[in-house]
Amino acid sequence: MEPGPHADRMSEPEAGATSPALAQAVSAPLTRAAIFLVATLNPSSDHRATLRSFCGELAALVRAVEFRDLEGGLSCVMGFGSDAWDRLFGPPRPAELHPFREIRAGARHAVSTPGDLLFHIRAKRMDLCFELATQFMARVGSAVSTVDEVQGFRYFDDRDLIGFVDGTENPRGAAVADAVLIGDEDAAFAAGSYVIVQKYLHNVSAWNALSTEAQERIIGRTKLSDIELDDSVKPTSAHNALTTIVEDGKEIKILRDNMPFGRPAHGEFGTYFIGYSRSPRTIEQMLENMFVGRPPGNYDRLLDFSRAVTGNLFFVPSATFLENVPEDRANEDLTNEDRTNEDRTNENPPTVAKSPAAPAVAEASLSLSSPTVSDGSLGIGSLKGDIRHE
Repeated sequence: MEPGPHADRMSEPEAGATSPALAQAVSAPLTRAAIFLVATLNPSSDHRATLRSFCGELAALVRAVEFRDLEGGLSCVMGFGSDAWDRLFGPPRPAELHPFREIRAGARHAVSTPGDLLFHIRAKRMDLCFELATQFMARVGSAVSTVDEVQGFRYFDDRDLIGFVDGTENPRGAAVADAVLIGDEDAAFAAGSYVIVQKYLHNVSAWNALSTEAQERIIGRTKLSDIELDDSVKPTSAHNALTTIVEDGKEIKILRDNMPFGRPAHGEFGTYFIGYSRSPRTIEQMLENMFVGRPPGNYDRLLDFSRAVTGNLFFVPSATFLENVPEDRANEDLTNEDRTNEDRTNENPPTVAKSPAAPAVAEASLSLSSPTVSDGSLGIGSLKGDIRHE
């Protein structure tokens, strides 16, 4: 979409720089705890100014909380939705940034839900995640409205709540940067990444009623040992078959850090899918294969037991970009659009959605420590969605 009259044009943060852009902590090691925060940006120039100022403060806030436990592995990634990018920054835009594309196929529905900002907070301890999220919300205050908040946890030996190991095929080592960080194809946003998030709820009772062998055919792996089934016995509709993307004879990888979440007393059991990639097209093709089928009709049978209740696409700019975001003028007048939006907001306050019952690019964490790449989290291999029409 075209930026509004209030959007500020930004020069490339890396323009003329002599050092490569530093990436956000996309490839931080897998942790035992995470918080996923999705929010919308409230109207008014003051709120935009708050968010732009916050961009430059993000790293310092992470360092302040991290310093209380240097072994805690605290990190945070901040992403922006398509509309929020136009409102906060204006042109230039990341080349492939667009709203999440919903998919409908029969009873299966990959929903698109509101979301301007994503905070992906990770640590070995939930209290560190909780403290950082608290500091963030205290800082941005009324500038945003939270539409979804999920506290994820690592479940035994990296399994999801349907009992299978998740994230086995994550890239490792140097392959991570190649999979997730933008390079020459969009040089103005080098070291950035795209991220898609979806929250899936599982019908655990129906799933557990299946035999182990039936579950293994749906996933494409053995349940106990996590060994991929041989192609001679693995159905073409298996989850790991449909989420394998090959171009020119080479498998295109993404980086997942999915987390289980739930409320047993409410019968809520789910997986929060989060996938990073240097192009959103890879994950979008995975979702197309899962929901529509490859070929159409040969869909992911996991979706008979799980359903997606959220869906968002965000762009994760480099840490260098965030540190160079200029602040808005403090006394900037509201535009007519701002005034209209504010009037509507005052009349109808937003409700909070509730879940149902590369050139050479240097990678750097926003924390003091330098994260190493680990393999492990739940993969799109953990997209769980029994998709019903909303």
